Amino acid sequence: MLWPLTVLLVIVVVTLAVGWIVDQVLQRVAARRPEAPVWPLLRRCRIPLQLVTLASLLMAARPLERIFGIDGDAPRHAELLLLLAALGWLAVRFVAAGLEAFLSRYATRNGDVARLRRVRTQIGMLRRVVSALIVVVTVAVMLLTFSAMRAVGAGLLASAGILGIVAGIAAQSALGNFFAGLQIAFGDTVRIGDTVVVDAQQGVVEEITLSYLVILLWDQRRLIVPVSYFVNKPFENWTREDPGLLASVVLHLDHSTPVEALREALHRCLGGTPLWDGTAWALQVTDTTPSTLVVRATMTARNADDAALLRFTVREQLIAYLRDEHPGALPRLRTGEG
Repeated sequence: MLWPLTVLLVIVVVTLAVGWIVDQVLQRVAARRPEAPVWPLLRRCRIPLQLVTLASLLMAARPLERIFGIDGDAPRHAELLLLLAALGWLAVRFVAAGLEAFLSRYATRNGDVARLRRVRTQIGMLRRVVSALIVVVTVAVMLLTFSAMRAVGAGLLASAGILGIVAGIAAQSALGNFFAGLQIAFGDTVRIGDTVVVDAQQGVVEEITLSYLVILLWDQRRLIVPVSYFVNKPFENWTREDPGLLASVVLHLDHSTPVEALREALHRCLGGTPLWDGTAWALQVTDTTPSTLVVRATMTARNADDAALLRFTVREQLIAYLRDEHPGALPRLRTGEG
């Protein structure tokens, strides 16, 4: 009895030591190469690696059978299930670390923001698909270790066609979202970080999964939209080709407004704010009404957030300028002649 307990204690110590040594090595390598993100990500594989080590050593030494006096294949089968589950978990973590490392390396080598968003979306979708496949394969292999499952395997294969048709009809919506998610990821219609307008609500795509998209709205609410929506219905994508946007401010002013002075005030306003990217700007009279001039100021910004803040800033400062320097330019309600 003492020998099996000693073996079990040694197995536990070896398992903990393997996890600690691997973690320390990865931590030191990460400190020496901080530009490579793969090493910190691989540290997340510590727990599944320890479980793989534990299950392997238990299957090799078999101390549990001697400690509990259990005969038969039950303990060995349980250890095999633990080993398979740990291997699947380790594979999921390893694939996620590898894909994230590839994305980080790609980001350092490519400065194209639009292409980087596209690759990030595709990598995220690929990670979910591969992780789902690993989980399905792992569960299938674990089930096949049971003799009852192997016995009914032939019957399952014979009825696979009928079950496939029934499952396809029952899960038509889920399958539609699944393939729509793949189409979005590799069709480049919408990507993580894109500014979109869905049902008159503007937001930034925060997450894309195989079944839904998460859109972060301006007031920090999250709009959850099925991925099939972006395949079957039209939507606006403001940053598909270029994250830069043209912001505009429309003012209704009096006919006596000094347009040239207002144009100079707009230039001074843009020069004093970092929200303007310095690419282009303009101020034009776009229309007239019997009582007002319609003046539109346009200016470019680096992204949708800067464009929104730039519109607010320009509108506020132009109104303040007219109020202080040319109060007669503000629209007035005329009730008589003169």
